Parts: sequence; C-alpha cells; structure tokens
Amino acid sequence: MIKKLTFIAIALLSLVGYGQTAERWSIEKAQQWYNAQQWIVGGNFVPSTAINQLEMWQEDTFDPETIDRELGYAADIGMNTMRVYLHSLAYKADKEGFKDRVDQYLTIADKHNIKTMLVIFDDVWNASPKIGKQPAPTPGTHNSGWVQDPGYPASIEEENFGALEEYVKDIIQTFSQDDRVLLWDLYNEPGNNDKGNESMPLLKEVFSWAREVNPSQPLSVGLWKWELKDLNAYQALNSDIITYHSYDDPEKHELILELLKSHGRPMICTEYMARTRNNRFSNTLPMLKEENVGAINWGLVNGKSNTIYAWNTPITSGEEPIEWFHDVFRKDGTPYRQDEVDLIKKLTSETNKD
Repeated sequence: MIKKLTFIAIALLSLVGYGQTAERWSIEKAQQWYNAQQWIVGGNFVPSTAINQLEMWQEDTFDPETIDRELGYAADIGMNTMRVYLHSLAYKADKEGFKDRVDQYLTIADKHNIKTMLVIFDDVWNASPKIGKQPAPTPGTHNSGWVQDPGYPASIEEENFGALEEYVKDIIQTFSQDDRVLLWDLYNEPGNNDKGNESMPLLKEVFSWAREVNPSQPLSVGLWKWELKDLNAYQALNSDIITYHSYDDPEKHELILELLKSHGRPMICTEYMARTRNNRFSNTLPMLKEENVGAINWGLVNGKSNTIYAWNTPITSGEEPIEWFHDVFRKDGTPYRQDEVDLIKKLTSETNKD
C-alpha cells in the first residue's frame, strides 16, 4: 500500500506549476463563489427508469414524473445537488426539444431546492452510442447500457469537432446565466477505456469552447486516475474549482485531499461511495464535511443502471447482491440502509443550521 500511496503523492504533486490559461477564474473568485454555496452534498443522478443518458433525455423516454419523485427522496434527506450527464446525440437528434427537456429537469430540481452539475462529455463504458431505443439491462451487470459521449473513435476524430463545438456552445450559452445550474463538468473521466492522451485534443477544445461562452458558473473536469499525468495536469490547472473522484478507503482519500489542497482552490468530490471497497457514507461523508469539500456520491435510486452491482463482478442471476455497491434508495423510496440516510440527514441539517 505504501508504494501505491507514494505513487499517488508524486503524481499529484507533479500537477503544481503546470501552466494555466488566462481565462481561468482567480483563486479569490473561486473561493467567493464557493463561500456563497451551502455545503454541496448530493448524488450522481439518472432516474431509475433510464439505463443511460440517452434514455433519460430522448423525448419518448423522458420521465419527469419519476425524476420528480426521486429528486424528492434526495431532498427529504437534505441533499442539495445532483450531477447529471447530458448527451450530444440527444441534442443532435432534437436540438430544441433536448434543451426544453433540460429546462424541465432543472425546473423540477429547483422545486426541490436542488442545484445541478451538468456533465458534457464522457469516456466511460460503451463506445458506440446510438440514438433511438436503448437496450434492456443485462441482469446483474453494473451499468450495462451506459454510453460514452461522443463515443470512440468519434472522440478523437477531428472532423466531428465542429458539430461538438456547436453543441457545447449552444447548451452552455442557453443556461449560462441560470442559477439552477451550479457548475459545468465538461468531461467525465477523460482517458478512460485505455484512451489515455488520445482524449487530450477534445479536452482542450471543450475548455476552449466553454471559455468562449464565459458562463456565470465555474468550469471543471475531475481528476480520477493519477497515472494520467498529462491529462491530470491540464484538467486541474484549467478548472475553476478542483473536482475529483475517489472510490478509495479513507486513508488514501485523505492523502488525495491533502495533496489537492496545494492548488488553493475549493474542492468537490464528484464521485465516491462504493461500499465493498470500504468507501462508505459512514467513513467518507463526515471527513468531506470536516474538510468543507463537496460530496457527490454515485447513485441515488436502484434502477436500470444496475449500479447496486460492483464493477466487473456481475451476478448473472440478477439476484440482489449481499451488499449494494452504489445507490441509496429502492424505487419506492425505502432506504437501502436507514443508518446511512440518518447520517446524511444529520450532517446536512447541521449545515443548514450553520
């Protein structure tokens, strides 16, 4: 473990001093923005009726009733933020309808006093997204239908960049002054699926396109794999707010926190909570609150994404695992673990009193 922790330390420290763009928010502006927020706490959200981003946003399967009900579960335990993935193919198929549905979602979330981080691109899971009817879940398999955006090799083909630029600028411009949007998370886990530095051109472009729009909300791309030194450096030193993912145990997570403090900027953990990896609400959420770091766990309601099952360890029978990997609620709103929601309520109520 010491060897691994040392590697993480060296990789994170290498981020310091790696040039940054002039358009980036100053540390003072970033801190003023963060100080104006409540403690940011919530989850990554896709309604239980959607297997992926396309099923969430396409007209035929957009489900405001389920979104309303499930965001109500989150609000009832004090969550105030959701991280939500968009998809460029849903925009390409129906530009105005897509933006209208995003607006509907934001209206529902706002009714529950929930702000939203909107995610633009994504390098994770299936590489060939297709518009239209989405596949049924594979029983017992984590995120069997989740899709990358724009996919692969689409994400490295520069002939696609013109259409992607139109999408990025239009969606950010549409909501650039909307206080229901908390932050723009421009690219989820760039370099995943063994892409590595192949993702750098699109990463640079999406920052450039977003800076041209200059929204009122901050921009960020989260750190997630410490071996990706070039990507990490570019992400961290072009982000207004430092965001990151950690599914590690508390010891490793605390080391990451200490090293990311070297940037002097507010921090939000935009993915955490994998119970079978000893990354739990009980041992992680209090630490993040104590450090005044935003906390966005993976998953809210058990549904078609199958994220109660762990990565790469399917249960082909579809039986419920002995211990859930992600997610907080069953579809009827019953908590998976009452002690967890009690803890979330306690920590968020203390913040509200503050």
